[in-house]
Amino acid sequence: MTRPAGFWIRAVAALLDFVVFALVKVSLGVLAVRVWRTELDGPLGVQGLVTACTMLFTALYVIVLHALEGQTLGKLIVGVRVVGLDGTPPALGASVLRFLAYAASGLPFGLGFVMAGLRTDRRALHDLLAGTRVERLARHVPPPTAPSPEPEQLIAPPAP
Repeated sequence: MTRPAGFWIRAVAALLDFVVFALVKVSLGVLAVRVWRTELDGPLGVQGLVTACTMLFTALYVIVLHALEGQTLGKLIVGVRVVGLDGTPPALGASVLRFLAYAASGLPFGLGFVMAGLRTDRRALHDLLAGTRVERLARHVPPPTAPSPEPEQLIAPPAP
């Protein structure tokens, strides 16, 4: 039986993903400045283009990774994954709906996210709307190894 992932572990996973998004935005900004040889806030509107590309990356990152394996990098690091109610990674449509429903979870005052900490099944508003849940992955514990033979057992007894 899998355990649902609670509010705080999901918050850490989201924070790690936000670091990825920030790195992408900074990288795109540096690339844009070098390619167009202008400032980000210059007359070409480069900052708006960088922001739009970052938003597109964010949407594709979350939607595609959830639909493929149920995990973004943040979720992989903390050991949780998004699944449908049947336990398999969510379908593409459910992943799109879940991503769009993040906005509903944030209004008002993030109460849709807080639901994950208050409900016994730990599902946030966007999980309820998309028919998904976030579960903790079982930690891999290596099987016990056979005890090694004692050193005196390794030496053959003398021949009679």
